[in-house]
Amino acid sequence: MKNKTPSPSGISFFERNLTLWVALCMVGGVLIGRFLPVIPDTLAKFEYANVSVPIAFLIWLMIYPMMMKVDFASIKDVGKSPKGLYVTWVVNWLIKPFTMFGIAWFFFFVVFSNLIPEELARDYLAGAVLLGAAPCTAMVFVWSHLTKGNPAYTVVQVATNDLIILVAFTPIVALLLGIGGITIPWDTLFLSVFLFVVIPLAGGVFTRHQVVKTKGLEYFEKSFIPKFNGVTISGLLLTLVLIFSFQGEVILKNPLHIVLIAVPLILQTLLIFAIAYSASRWVKLPHQVAAPAGMIGASNFFELAVAVAITLFGAGSPAALATIVGVLVEVPVMLGLVKFANRTRGWFNG
Repeated sequence: MKNKTPSPSGISFFERNLTLWVALCMVGGVLIGRFLPVIPDTLAKFEYANVSVPIAFLIWLMIYPMMMKVDFASIKDVGKSPKGLYVTWVVNWLIKPFTMFGIAWFFFFVVFSNLIPEELARDYLAGAVLLGAAPCTAMVFVWSHLTKGNPAYTVVQVATNDLIILVAFTPIVALLLGIGGITIPWDTLFLSVFLFVVIPLAGGVFTRHQVVKTKGLEYFEKSFIPKFNGVTISGLLLTLVLIFSFQGEVILKNPLHIVLIAVPLILQTLLIFAIAYSASRWVKLPHQVAAPAGMIGASNFFELAVAVAITLFGAGSPAALATIVGVLVEVPVMLGLVKFANRTRGWFNG
């Protein structure tokens, strides 16, 4: 599956309509689960250590191309202009996971308590926590480009986030799931991070190093990376088809829950963007750094969240469904925030 030629706005037709493709994959998956149940039943048999092998393969397709784009050599320049990194780190790791937990808990257990059973609410909360603990890695390059962000600085923001994920994701998720009354399978959680962060990260770094060493940076950026255009999104969409074929029965019984899950996720996105963007203005960052800082916090590394939800709770779990709803709502909300950031460029100096 290949991306269309990028539009003048800098985002391809395929990426711009990602919400539509996600919705179509959801429908297709549900129909497969309803009318061709032999497909998900057969695929569900291919498992190792509670990890679905077909879904794990597709998730690697999603994550690996993104990891190749991250230049960890750029971290050496962190000390030259650290304020934007401080905003990113504080918002992503000291604020975002906890506001996600609070907002999701309030809506699932209080506002929607008459619509969502307590056990199901707990599962949805787990999915929301996984989204909140995984700041964006890949799509932020698109959001940064659309807001005319500083590409070199964005790379450093993303690279340092990836390193922090290695050590902070597991304990934060474990803490918040524990507070939410959810049993934590530590071995599976560590396995998830190893499979879907450590392995693709190491593979991406190795591939980048080898290609740049043998063919040069220009070849890597202009010829090698474009070969993978569409691989991440294709892997995501095929994963969604599989997940929703497993989720078909749950969705058909609770279609309203898609909307209910979306409400706190959207509010969380808007809140975190407002915090990061306002903090950037307060510390007098230039717009080309402030806009990406807001986008990284507001959007999620949903590929990781989906992967961990599947590994921890199963492809047919409500927690996995919650992470997929995050994919569904993220693109249109983030495009709205891109427009807002571009209209408010005058709030910043430089």
